[in-house]
Parts: sequence; C-alpha cells; structure tokens
Amino acid sequence: MRVTLVKLAILSVVMVVLLGWIWPNAYWALIVILPLIGVGIYDFFQTRHTLWRNFPLVGRGRWLMEFFRPFLRQYFFESETDGTPINRMYRTVIYQRAKGNLDSNPYGTKLDTQRVGYEWIGHSIAAKHHEDYHKEARVMVGGPDCTQPYSAAILNISAMSFGALSNNAIRALNKAAKIGGFYHNTGEGSVSPYHLEHGGDLVWQIGTGYFGCRTEDGHFCAENFQKVARQDSIKMIEIKLSQGAKPGHGGILPADKNTPEIARIRLVEPGTQVNSPPGHSAFSTPIEMMHFIKQLRELSGGKPVGFKLCIGRTSEFVALCKAMIETGIKPDFITVDGGEGGTGAAPLEYSNSVGMPLREALSFVCDVLVGFDLKKDIRVIASGKVFAGFHVVKNLAIGADICNSARGMMVALGCVQSLMCNTNRCPTGVATQDPKLARGLVVEDKAERVARFHQETVKASMEIIASAGLRHTSQLNRSHLFRRISETEVRRFDEIYLNLTPGSMLNGDSPPKFKQALHESSADSFYPKHYVEETEQGLQKTNSDRT
Repeated sequence: MRVTLVKLAILSVVMVVLLGWIWPNAYWALIVILPLIGVGIYDFFQTRHTLWRNFPLVGRGRWLMEFFRPFLRQYFFESETDGTPINRMYRTVIYQRAKGNLDSNPYGTKLDTQRVGYEWIGHSIAAKHHEDYHKEARVMVGGPDCTQPYSAAILNISAMSFGALSNNAIRALNKAAKIGGFYHNTGEGSVSPYHLEHGGDLVWQIGTGYFGCRTEDGHFCAENFQKVARQDSIKMIEIKLSQGAKPGHGGILPADKNTPEIARIRLVEPGTQVNSPPGHSAFSTPIEMMHFIKQLRELSGGKPVGFKLCIGRTSEFVALCKAMIETGIKPDFITVDGGEGGTGAAPLEYSNSVGMPLREALSFVCDVLVGFDLKKDIRVIASGKVFAGFHVVKNLAIGADICNSARGMMVALGCVQSLMCNTNRCPTGVATQDPKLARGLVVEDKAERVARFHQETVKASMEIIASAGLRHTSQLNRSHLFRRISETEVRRFDEIYLNLTPGSMLNGDSPPKFKQALHESSADSFYPKHYVEETEQGLQKTNSDRT
C-alpha cells in the first residue's frame, strides 16, 4: 500500500506539471496535492499509529469516520427507541414540551409491549379528569425536629454544580425554578452567585470536599456553613454520600480548571488540584453521621437536612437506620440515586457496573424505612433517568415522595446529547466553562423552556394519576403498576417488591431477603464488622479485614 501511494503521489505531481504546460491554471491543484503528499510522508515515518505507517493518508479515514459516527447515527440512522443514555423518543418529547410544541404521539406506541420488562400503570373505569385548576401536587419535607419545613414540587432539578455546568446554564436553571416553583439542587460545588441571582429555591449539597463550608485543610467548618445555610434561598441541606454515576470514587478538580472564580466559591486555593475523597471526614460511623445531621439542622436554623446515596452494600443502609433508631435523630429526607445516574465524567466501569439501579434501590430503601417504622417521618427522593410523566409516576408508586431530574432538565435547557461533557467543548454552552460557548445560551429563553418542560411533565404525571382514579400522588402504591416478567406472565409491582409491615424489622419479623443485611449491619460502623454469607448451613459470619 505504501509503495502504491508513493507511485500515486509521483504520478499526480507529474500529471499536474504536464497539464500545466498546456493549461497554467492546473498548477493550482498543487495547493491541495502537495499538503496531502506531506501528510502521507509524515504518516510513512511516524511511529505512533500502525495504520498510518502501513496506509499513509488513507489510514486517517478511520479517525474521520470515528469522529462523524455518533453524529451520523444520531441524526440519520437512530430509531425512536434507540440512543443512550436518552433515546430519541424521550429527547423529542422533552424538546416538544420545553418549546410548547405539539407533544402528542401519532399512530400508537413504538414500544414492544411483549418484551420482557415492559411496564405500565393500570387505569380505572372510575377515572377522574385532571384540570389545571386542581391543586398542584406538593410534598411537605421536614420531620419532627425540623422547624422550617419546605413544600416541594414532585419534580425538581437534580444536583449539577457550577463548574460542571456553565454560569448561564446555572442562571437559566435557577430562574426556571423560580418561575415554576420547584427547587434547584446546587451539586457539591457549593452555592455560586449564579445560583442566587434569580432567587429560585435551592437545595445545598455538601460533598466530601465540603466546598463552601470548609477549613483551609479541607475539613468541615461550622462557621462558613452557617453563613451560607441561613440565606433565604437555601431551603434544604443535602449531605452527599455517593452518586449513582460513580459511587465510592471521589473526585478531582484539576489545577487548570480551578479558576479564581471557582476557587472563591469553593473556598480553595486557585490554580491547585483539589481532591474530593471517597468518604467524609466529619463523621466515621452511622451514629456520628446522625449527630452531624442534627448539627447541620441547628446551624441552618431548623431547615430540612437529608442525605443522598447510591445503594451499594445493603447492610450499610440498614446500619444507618439502626443509628436513627439508637440516637432518635432522623434525616428529613433521603435522596436515592440509581446506578444509571449521569455525570459529566466517570470511569466506564463505574458508569456501567457499580451501584444498584434505581428501581431496586428505591424499593429497598422504602422497604427498610418501613421495616424500621421510619418512613412516616422521612421523605424519599428518587433520582435517575426521569424524563416523562410515567417515570415520575412509577417512582412515586414504588415508594418515593419526590423525583429529581438532571439530564431531563439539561435537554430542556438545550443539550443535544453530543456526549462531550468531559471535554469543555459542549456545543450548546451547557456543560462547559468556555465563555465563548456559554454566551450562546440565552438565559431568559432557556429558563422559560425548562419551566415549561417541568410544568408539562408534572401535568402529564397528574393526568396519569387521574386516569388511575386518584387525585394525589400519595394515593399511588405498587399495586397500580404492572411488569411483564416473561412472554406469558405479568406481575404487579407489589408481587415483585413485597410491602413490609411497619416496624417489622424492629421485632425480627422481616422477610428472609433482609436477614443478611440485618445480621451484618451495626449502628457504630458503616463497614461490616463481619461479612455474613449464605452457606449450606444458612447465614454464616466471616471476618472482615479492613486493612
């Protein structure tokens, strides 16, 4: 191949020279031919790419096709139900609702209703009619120890930090929250001026880096926390234990991204690498964590305080519930993030194979809370691929009280799923810190779109609930949902995820599937003191080596 290309290069130059004697304008072709020959010569001698050495110039076509492949697939070859993380069908309905366009679906469903995993809600012969004047579904968040409870919408903006998103994206999301009366989670990057600019309700998320409320050496600072937490816009505080996209991984803010502005907001030294460790330094046991929750509630002036986690080893969540019982201190809410959750950048293995998916995690958390008789005082928030009304209804029926959406709100904001979040080259100005790209995002226009998407999605949710003969989200339960588990068998969700009797875990009357986690967990340790495994002789303890 290399010999052939050399011959073609020589032949091309000779032909142009000969043709130039007859028609001088032919020499202009050398402007194209000579650079191509130069690239071919470079490919011939470079040592990094075998394809380039063996197929000079032509081998570069592979890289060209790899570059265009995602765009060609998305815009020309993708069906309505293809595309990940968000398929075209859901992207389309988000765009339609955000823009106020017609969002009805012609000619019937595009889903295969016979495939295993297909889900639906059972409607009622006594269906009700939902009108816009009917009272909006809202949920009060705040347990017995909370003196400033918050009335939350059933759909809200999930955690996304300034730094991951541009300043204009944060402005637009917060203005949308103000317009639509729903909350906006700050993400663990602290509260920026852009979060406060339009006065939308905020949930301040505090991660392991304690950004915005840290000492110089990275530990929690009560004084700095109190200054921010008592602002009127801050409605709730969320302690981030883990997130679905990369649970247990921690994070790094590279020195080149740690600008003076971000450093000022996060209370770190500009131009330095800042590490967010996998675990918290403010507490080391479930009991200590409950006292930390109490401390934050007092420092914030009695505002709701909760935590967010992706379920990993189930006994660790049971340990948290045991600590709640032992101390009498309860969070006001728990956000359950599914393992399918999104992020700007995560290792492939963490995105694909670490953390429990939302449906299983949500049912587990709700069941354990009921088993310990805690659910009546704690609101559960579901986060993970919430794009349409049925997603909201499904999560609420499983046991959630509220839903959060990040990527749904990003698409409403203008995201085209170019999958360039980790490059700082987001073409829509959403997930970038490049001011030239961010300026393309018009705050006023996009805020209206996000607010409209939220309004239409909540309306669709309430219409589905009304079709089931219900008036409020609190009336939903697992018996309303159905799932195909084989080609010939369908089960209700309450048959798949059995409901527990309140307090059953306190008196030892819990189902067998919870026995392992109950035996393994302890209120004074996140990590199991002894692993408990199923053997031929039943559940058996094994040593837990933490070294």
